[in-house]
Amino acid sequence: KQILVLGLDGAGKTSVLHALATNHVKHSMAPTEGFNAICVNTEESQMEFLEIGGSESLRSYWKMYLPKVLLLIYVVDSADHARLPVAKQLLHQLIQNNSTLPVVVLANKQDLEGAYYITDIHDALALSDLGDERKMFLIGTHVAEDGSEISSNMKDAKELIAQLVLEAQ
Repeated sequence: KQILVLGLDGAGKTSVLHALATNHVKHSMAPTEGFNAICVNTEESQMEFLEIGGSESLRSYWKMYLPKVLLLIYVVDSADHARLPVAKQLLHQLIQNNSTLPVVVLANKQDLEGAYYITDIHDALALSDLGDERKMFLIGTHVAEDGSEISSNMKDAKELIAQLVLEAQ
């Protein structure tokens, strides 16, 4: 069972994934062409993350992997105001037929000037419309300078993800 990592191209999925896996920051400049799989070991479990690129040509694959996963991590670029409506539409379409799949939304790039606050992201993605049965989390993240330790909110996200995986198994 895997953890699926989705979001629009440029949202920072690969950088977030690398930070979760290594506890260090490494920015990825090139968009993911296709798929990217990473295993993350914690004291309690081994988590397998599958990232699928966010370009339009790859989005058709997203739905195929949903039935097989324990958890969806959806990464959005908090500073990309123009594309938040698209991110919202895709998220809602993805999970409309799966009312119990836990979702962790990472409002990434919180360190950028002009980034929306968490409450704005919550509203822009209409997260309150996604049902009461589902475990839903929204965490503001950013991946700071290359080589530095990951931020406390990234550590919190990693702990939350590990906990959700344990509960889902």
